[in-house]
Amino acid sequence: MKISQLTRRDIIDSIAAENVEWSGHLEETEFLSRIFDLSSLPSTDSRFKDAAGDIWQHRMNNYDWDADWVFHDIRFNLMNGDDEVFLRFLAEMLHPVVRSDVTEAERLVQLFNQFLKCDGFQLVERTRLSGKPVYVGRYVGLQTTPGLNAARAALVGTDPSYVSQQITRIEAAIQNDPSLAIGTAKELVETCCKTILTERGVQFSKNADIPELVKLTAKELELTPEDIPEKAKASDTIKRLLSNLATITQGVAELRNHYGTGHGKVATAKGLQPRHAKLAAGAASTLAVFLAETHNERPKQ
Repeated sequence: MKISQLTRRDIIDSIAAENVEWSGHLEETEFLSRIFDLSSLPSTDSRFKDAAGDIWQHRMNNYDWDADWVFHDIRFNLMNGDDEVFLRFLAEMLHPVVRSDVTEAERLVQLFNQFLKCDGFQLVERTRLSGKPVYVGRYVGLQTTPGLNAARAALVGTDPSYVSQQITRIEAAIQNDPSLAIGTAKELVETCCKTILTERGVQFSKNADIPELVKLTAKELELTPEDIPEKAKASDTIKRLLSNLATITQGVAELRNHYGTGHGKVATAKGLQPRHAKLAAGAASTLAVFLAETHNERPKQ
């Protein structure tokens, strides 16, 4: 079992919090029969010979079981059982026969994947049925973005709760919401620069963009040690590198405005992909780490 109990619990709790009917348009016995052979599973009620009978009795005839009963029933073992069965259950919840509303299915797959990614799993589109996606669970591995952990450590001295929240948001959104990850990467650089400038008593415009903030921060910081040869050339090179990183972060954020969601695009428009989010996150975290570490090493004037 690679999908942890914590992940399963989070998903089950989210289903309850969202008031999602796990069986969708189907009766619960009909839904479960798509995954399990109910006639071969025992009944918990002596009046019935199999699981199909007692589910009918307690969920359709008397309705005296809680709505989330299936997640705690040891016959299905969704909390502690096989990963494949758990993923199949979630995938069936999204099946067009079970849930015809594509928007709702997409919302739920994003919700489930938010938790599944912590254990390296995702629900992905396998095929389409009458134009609607059919999902399957897959192990995709634990994906990390270089630089984000270093950024969290380097920026801990600025505003730990807010910065950590930004980095966590980037990590969570790269796969499922690249536009959010890109926007948050931009905010991370802004937070870093504004924090450094504020701590050093440097005034800056509230409307300053990333290149302007980075240029102002680089100007304030001593970017190279005093005792190295050709200090001015080295400093200019570092400033140029920082400017390039700032341009990447700003540029990808501008692309988001052109291709991202939520800007009146047609339904068939494609948003930016995780690879674009990784580019923005990598550039932003590298830039933020360098500025923060330089700030911590250089005494205030």
